Amino acid sequence: MGFESKEPQFAYALVELKHQRVQAAPFIKWAGGKRRLIPAYAPYFPSMEEIQRYFEPFLGGGAVFFHLQPFNSFLSDSNQRLVELYQIVRDEVEDLITALKKHENEKKYYYQVRKQNPQMLSPVERAARFIFLNKTCYNGLYRVNRKGRFNVPFGNYKKPLIRDEEGLRAASLALQNAQIKKADFEEALAPATSQDFIYCDPPYHPLTDTASFTSYTAEKFDSSDQERLAMVYRELDRRGCRVMLSNSDTDFIRKLYGGFRIIEVQAGRAINSKANGRGKITELVILNY
Repeated sequence: MGFESKEPQFAYALVELKHQRVQAAPFIKWAGGKRRLIPAYAPYFPSMEEIQRYFEPFLGGGAVFFHLQPFNSFLSDSNQRLVELYQIVRDEVEDLITALKKHENEKKYYYQVRKQNPQMLSPVERAARFIFLNKTCYNGLYRVNRKGRFNVPFGNYKKPLIRDEEGLRAASLALQNAQIKKADFEEALAPATSQDFIYCDPPYHPLTDTASFTSYTAEKFDSSDQERLAMVYRELDRRGCRVMLSNSDTDFIRKLYGGFRIIEVQAGRAINSKANGRGKITELVILNY
């Protein structure tokens, strides 16, 4: 579906701004999102003029992508629903905005929507459901059980911004030159070569044995996945790619990336089931340049 039948003003903006930077930002809340860390990361981003292609294999909320807005981007994630949402925002944003109009911030309605089988909905309806649940669930958390079913309780917010028309249209413009697909990080990064920039923001290695939140999909991201990612990182380094990676400050992660440049940053925990579990914590940024 093209933009010919969309709002004329937005369709015109799409043509005019397709190759220009726009004021876009993440349109969902995501555990581990990097929006607040952009000022700390900014000094370490390479110039986009020196980069041929940009890869982000753990897309999440997309804060780094929306900040950099590289011209030639390859965005991916293992969460099929998240990937589909980004594709809909890029390709059918006006239909998505229309679909969001029917959703309301009411507890009984929330649980009715949460109970829906997404497979029975159209792609646009699934994307609208995703945003609605994200904006109205407890603390903006995305969590699924072993069967892959969203299971976060209602958030009891007074006036959540369920339909951010301006923000969604800006995000759509920023995504026009991005290729978006569901893929494991190893598959997604296979084409990367020298002059490419890769930013990796995987599920973090837990700080303790009991603090392991990795349920963005029905599959967990465990220590063996962290080791596999470190091997891919080293391979990308051998290819001449510039690679930036974020992770928790643990001995395990420091050992995995020994020999690379490791920078400590102070990050705020915005998503936690307990208020005293939020606050400042040291995270690592690992660079090969």
